[in-house]
Amino acid sequence: MKTLSLVRHAKSSRDDATLPDRERPLDDRGRRDAPKMGKRLAKRDVKPDLIVSSPALRALTTAQLIADEIGYEHKHIVVDDRLYASSASGLLAVIRALDKKLEHVMLFGHNPEFTELAHRLSSEILDMPTCAVAEFRFDTTAWSDIGEVEPVKVMMDVPKR
Repeated sequence: MKTLSLVRHAKSSRDDATLPDRERPLDDRGRRDAPKMGKRLAKRDVKPDLIVSSPALRALTTAQLIADEIGYEHKHIVVDDRLYASSASGLLAVIRALDKKLEHVMLFGHNPEFTELAHRLSSEILDMPTCAVAEFRFDTTAWSDIGEVEPVKVMMDVPKR
């Protein structure tokens, strides 16, 4: 069984127009929503083997705030440039190359590619609002099968639930 969690970064600030896109921080709502979602994941005893984040500040901060709630150490978060300004196909390539030993991987990144990938994996997901968590379980032993096999379970959670 392989579990993939796609987490769109929490709400970010656009207050400082001089900041490069990668350096935009979370706004107040984002700083509230990420720990809230982390607490929900902790209640479900979610324990990923690996967290991979886009290098953008808003995504990495979201990953760190959620990691705090689920007991995942910041030093083990992998920052991967391929999760920034990517595509659904690019994300799928990252997933398919994951180590077979990993059972649950969480990716933190951006729209539109996260919604596109989530919809490609399950047609029931049409949108991933900020800080949404889409979780897919696949009955397979190889990450290379993701995108080829249908998920056996799909869950979606959003802060405004």
